[in-house]
Amino acid sequence: MISMQEGAMTGLLGLVERLVVAIEGLAANQGDPELRAFTPAEVAERLGKTENWVTEAIQADQIPHTRIGKSPRMTAAHIRWVLQDGERLPNKYSKLRPAA
Repeated sequence: MISMQEGAMTGLLGLVERLVVAIEGLAANQGDPELRAFTPAEVAERLGKTENWVTEAIQADQIPHTRIGKSPRMTAAHIRWVLQDGERLPNKYSKLRPAA
């Protein structure tokens, strides 16, 4: 009976340790997301594009960005702009296509 209690206690301690690590990780990321500057690689992951696409668009001034020193970065507002600017509404005069 004592070994079952020890096993349960060990399992409970492991769970508590994992919870502490998770909570500390969340606490470290509590900064204002609007003030976070994302790298081209992070932006590419969020947009579903390649890092090369993001970098080339920044170099061509096709998408908004800022620079921290010489490094290009994008804020959450910049990423939202890219998502909104890419939206295309259907032309009201286009013919409807049958569903496949």
